Formats: sequence, structure tokens, C-alpha cells
Amino acid sequence: MVKALHIITGLGVGGAEQQLRLLLRHMPMRCDVLTLTNPGPVAEGLRADGVRVVHLAMKGNRDLVALPRLVRFIRRGRYDLVHTHLYRACLYGRLAARLAGVRAVVATEHSLGAAEIEGRPLSGGVRALYLAGERLGSATVAVSETVAARLEAWGVPPGRVHVVPNGIEAARFRFDEGVRRSARARTGLSERAFVVGGVGRLVPGKRFDVLVRAVAALPGAHLLLAGDGPERSALRRLAGELGAQGRIHLLGERDPLGDGADGGTPGVAALLAAMDVFVSPSREEAFGLAVVEALAAGLPVLHVTCPAIDDLPQAQAPGARRIGTGTQELVAALRGHMEVGARRLPQPPVVRRYDIARSAERLLAVYDTVLPGRSPGPAPGPELPRPAGRDGRGTAPEPAPRALPAAPGGDPAEPGSPAPEPAPRTPAAPGSPASEPALHMPAAPGPPRSPAVTSGE
Repeated sequence: MVKALHIITGLGVGGAEQQLRLLLRHMPMRCDVLTLTNPGPVAEGLRADGVRVVHLAMKGNRDLVALPRLVRFIRRGRYDLVHTHLYRACLYGRLAARLAGVRAVVATEHSLGAAEIEGRPLSGGVRALYLAGERLGSATVAVSETVAARLEAWGVPPGRVHVVPNGIEAARFRFDEGVRRSARARTGLSERAFVVGGVGRLVPGKRFDVLVRAVAALPGAHLLLAGDGPERSALRRLAGELGAQGRIHLLGERDPLGDGADGGTPGVAALLAAMDVFVSPSREEAFGLAVVEALAAGLPVLHVTCPAIDDLPQAQAPGARRIGTGTQELVAALRGHMEVGARRLPQPPVVRRYDIARSAERLLAVYDTVLPGRSPGPAPGPELPRPAGRDGRGTAPEPAPRALPAAPGGDPAEPGSPAPEPAPRTPAAPGSPASEPALHMPAAPGPPRSPAVTSGE
């Protein structure tokens, strides 16, 4: 059986990180995960799922000492395939895999916008470095047709780009009236309150300040905002300035795969049940997972952009409405929903399209292309009709969804194989001579993202 290593920049609670965890539950192969930095809550979740997680303790973008450690780890693990996620991990992971002798190297581009990558501005140097690293891989996965088009516009050969959409476990989000009542009670909301919702990292690019202003302009409306990040204090101040601090509920990070460990903290699915309308005000998204989750919960959705549904016919997501970026337009749209009152919609066709089991099978099809003569798992099922999109690229076929066994976990060492590399030592203190070697190339985007809620990535 194929043995795969997934390398990711960090494992705080973010969309790419949680998507990796969800995918590994549906991959029929041995998978280990190595995080360069920040072994946060998602690392704990992966370990609970039985996945081996190793922290490389990388100290920064220019920590070149981490590269030979990574090469040694890959060699000792005797991995057949290396799959990288997020910018820094793609740069170092592709190079380390090649130096370690692994030829099957896949990278997923989770968060590439028109003018930024992973929430940070793009520059010519960042793009050039990305393209240089991309040539070391075997295939590049885009999470949407929109991201695939951006990669091709950068100069990535079309035949190397495969579209594997993000996925969700739709049953987890299906609406339940009892969950709604419980979640509202636990968040201090009455049964009759009109509740607007948002989920995502609290960063400027998500434009949650517009959502706060819009809800503040609607007397009696409440906002449930799940997520954390550097904008949290500014959003709290704004709510106070607008006299709406009692109606703007900044909930912090919430688990998208269930309620909190204490049993009393509603997770993302429960919070969606408590909402009456969902809003995604971000101008730029690579996919829009939070919108798909909201649709799975039967919510009407207002969004500025969402490639997950913008790339498809409107009939796939009839409950979603695209709006402009202005605050007044959002206020008017929310007022309309407030006047109509709470209503729940059936799960639309787009939810079935983005089933996580189907995404896992499409990823296995990509692995088949880079592992000639070796099958990573069961043969894919019959193909379904392809969605409307651009032709001429190496897009993986879309097999019918089916149940797959969970990824086996535990220590990956096999009898007779070299022992895995011991955990790296504690990194040197910032400012020490060994803490930040110079790297004579453009810097990758800054330090790993602050832990944030999974969806809205």
C-alpha cells in the first residue's frame, strides 16, 4: 500500500488545515502529517483520528536549517508520495521531497486570490518563487476552477493543474430544530431573535466590519460571528461605537467537526442551525467553504464572491444570492430577510457535488497520475457528467461518491524499516545566531496564519 506524507505550514484552526483532516478520514492509505510550525488544535484532532503528526519546529520563512531535517525525515519514512499544503510548506516540501528521492510530489493551492495569497499581498518575487517551486512537483491541485485559472495565468502548464474541490460532510450540517433551540439557549439568544451569521478568520480581507455595520443598522438583529484573528479587538470596538455591543457576538474559534470538548460550546454546525441568514462579505475567496456549509444547513446566503458556486449554474445553489460590496446594499438585503422571517431551505444540489468522499476520490485519481504502476487505493467508480468549465486541462475525473475506509493511524514505522526521526529540539530563542539564517531569495508570505475558524477559507 502507498505511504504518503502530508506537509503543511501549520495546524491552527483554519480552512486548509481542517480540510486536510477531513480528507484523511476518507483516504484508503497510510498517511502521516508533518507541520512546519504551530501544531495547534487541528494537530490534536488529527491525532485523535489516529494520524501520526510530527512538528518540525521551523522558526521562520528563512529557517534553512529546517530543510535538511525535513529531507532526512522523508528519507527515513520511505514515503512513496509527498503532498504539500500552503505556501511555505509547498516551497520547502517540494524541494525536500526531491532531495529525498521522492518523485511523486503533489501540492494543493488552497488560498490563491487575484491579488493575495493566504491573505497576504502578492508580489513579483512571491510569484516567481512559487513558480520555481511548482516545477519541482508532479501535479498541482486547485480547490476551484477559479484558482486553476489563476495558476494557469501565472504560467503553470495546464496539464499539471487538477481541480479537486474542497468537501464537506453534508449530514453534519443538516438542520435540526432541537439543535437550533439548544444552540440559541447556549449563546443567550431568544427563540424569536433574528440572527445573522458569519464564519471565518477575523482578518481585513474578510471584511467583517461591513457585516458588523449592517447588523448594527438593523434594530433587534443579532450577529453570531465564529472565528478569531487580529481584527477581533477592532470589531469589538466598532460594535461599541455603533451602540450594538449587546447584539454583536464575537464567539472566537469554533470546531467545524462538532461541539467543543466541554460539550457546552456549540460548534460551527450548531451555530449554523441557530442562524436565520448567512453572510460572506469577503471580496476574494479561493473556494468559499463556509458558504457551502451554510447551504448544507438550509440557510439563505448572501455573498460577495464564492467560486464554489459562482463557477456553477444558479440552479445548483438557489438559496444563494450574490450582492455588491456596499454596506447599504447588505442592510437592504438583510432587512428583506428580517421582514420575511426565519425559513429553512432544502439542501441544494451543490451540497452533494461537494461531498468530501467525492473530493477524496478525485484526489486519489490525481495520485494515480503521479504514481505510475501503483494504485493508492480502490479503483474509482464510474465517472459522472463533468460540470461546465474550461477544457484542455488535467482535471481529474469526477467519480461517483462511495464509502472509503478511514486512514489507518499510529506510528508509521514498519518492521525492518529505519526508525523515524526523533522530534526536533526546541527552537533557538528569537534573535539568537541560529534562529534566522539568511535566505537570498524573495521572502514567502509572512509567519503562519493566526489560529482561526475552519470555514471561510
